[in-house]
Amino acid sequence: HSLWDPHYIHSYTFYHLFVLSPLSTPSITPLMGSPMGLSCAGQFRCGSSPKCIRPSSQCDGEVHCDNGEDELGCVRLSGRSSVLQVQRGGVWKTVCSEGWNNWLGVSACKQLGYSRFCGSRPKYHTRIVGGNISKPGQFPWQVSLHFNSEHLCGGSIITSRWVLTAAHCVYGFAFPSMWAVLVGLTEQPVHGAQSLAVEQIIYHAHYRSNRLDYDIALMKLATPLAFNGIGPICLPNYGEEFEEGTVCWISGWGATEDEGEASVVLRSARVPLISTKTCNQPDVYQGFISSWMICAGYLEGGTDSCQGDSGGPLAYEDSSVWKLVGATSWGNGCALRNKPGVYTRITQALSWIRQQMETLAFMFTCRRRLDIQSTSKLSVHLQSSQCFG
Repeated sequence: HSLWDPHYIHSYTFYHLFVLSPLSTPSITPLMGSPMGLSCAGQFRCGSSPKCIRPSSQCDGEVHCDNGEDELGCVRLSGRSSVLQVQRGGVWKTVCSEGWNNWLGVSACKQLGYSRFCGSRPKYHTRIVGGNISKPGQFPWQVSLHFNSEHLCGGSIITSRWVLTAAHCVYGFAFPSMWAVLVGLTEQPVHGAQSLAVEQIIYHAHYRSNRLDYDIALMKLATPLAFNGIGPICLPNYGEEFEEGTVCWISGWGATEDEGEASVVLRSARVPLISTKTCNQPDVYQGFISSWMICAGYLEGGTDSCQGDSGGPLAYEDSSVWKLVGATSWGNGCALRNKPGVYTRITQALSWIRQQMETLAFMFTCRRRLDIQSTSKLSVHLQSSQCFG
């Protein structure tokens, strides 16, 4: 993660809000000769099937009907202000109102079509105890960034189109055609790994190679990722704090010693977070740690990220959900005493990350509309004014 390597969530998403009216219990007209118990009186009927479920099972986040009818119509836009509401137990809850909880948030996301969630490891259920060689699926968000067909840096999948890495990895080399993002691999060189082209690279406008701050960049993939054995890591929430001593994981193909050769296998290690106060002590980093940085590692040395790990994840597991705490940035040597690893603090970069992705999504929509209507000069003029004026 040396700065001297020579070397664009909210996700870009168009929100299609399909307003579904809440399902009501259908009135049943008994058929002559029909068996008893099919009226579903006081219960919810699963579509046209004879299956009935308890009213409390409707919109509870679990599918009880064979075709999922009990989990339809659980989200709506209400009133002239189009307030988003979620139904639970027959009561409509307004987003972020009193009593709002994580379950209601997850339910809203599912109802709006966002069924794949970040921060999970679908094909990995155990950890390597006392080891540092990663197994397939342990870090499904980890990518290898290849420049001119060689591994240069790491990165983290944050959506199907976006990878987060360090600015120093791409500064002066922001040529998309020369980069490839490799996913789903644990060993280098690559054998059968999925390689994706890069469409655009964005690094923070305030980053400079002679400074240590704002070390963050985004890569937009030319085609969306298919989450099959791989997946995105969650970004932390606004205002979320990670306390000193919180144990995180670092991973990458970096050198196993300072100035050493890059690792052939994906390696990982557990490192605790270190407070900014401690990291700024005279015998550590002497006040160089800013609000955009976070330290992790051991003051006694021995475990650290190193050259080739740059841009890779500093990840924390919070109730089985993995969050991206930092991106590998810099350090004085590797695993030296009083010289822990320094990472870009993702909570500080959230606004920048979302702004880049949303801006590009908007401009893409505008360009597409302009292309479609390019046969009409008047239409082009109007669309251009709406998008860029």
